[in-house]
Amino acid sequence: MANIKKVGQIAIAVSDVNVAKQFYCDVLGLALLFDVLPAMAFIQAGDTRIMLTQLQGNEKDHHTSVIYYQVDDIDSYANKLRDQEIDFEQKPQLAAKMPDHELWLGFLRDPDNNLLAIMAEKPLG
Repeated sequence: MANIKKVGQIAIAVSDVNVAKQFYCDVLGLALLFDVLPAMAFIQAGDTRIMLTQLQGNEKDHHTSVIYYQVDDIDSYANKLRDQEIDFEQKPQLAAKMPDHELWLGFLRDPDNNLLAIMAEKPLG
């Protein structure tokens, strides 16, 4: 059996693809790859492709897991989001001290109320 090498794509169920695309691209700053309108838009987050898709089938099947978007400077990025009037569920804060860095996390919601996080690994010293 082959081992899984990476996450190829993550689907996020949304009520309005255009509204979600504006949030993920214009607010979070992710790159639009292509649209398959009206039902889907594909965006890039580092090495991971994200598919924004209209709800399909049973709504209970579309509760998402929290996706953590890694940034280099969490303080600067959080300020950029606040400038766009984004409210945080939990403002970025220290989550854990590791031997070589501090792990910082902040939580916010997209237009469909999906919880997502920004994270940074701040070097010690």
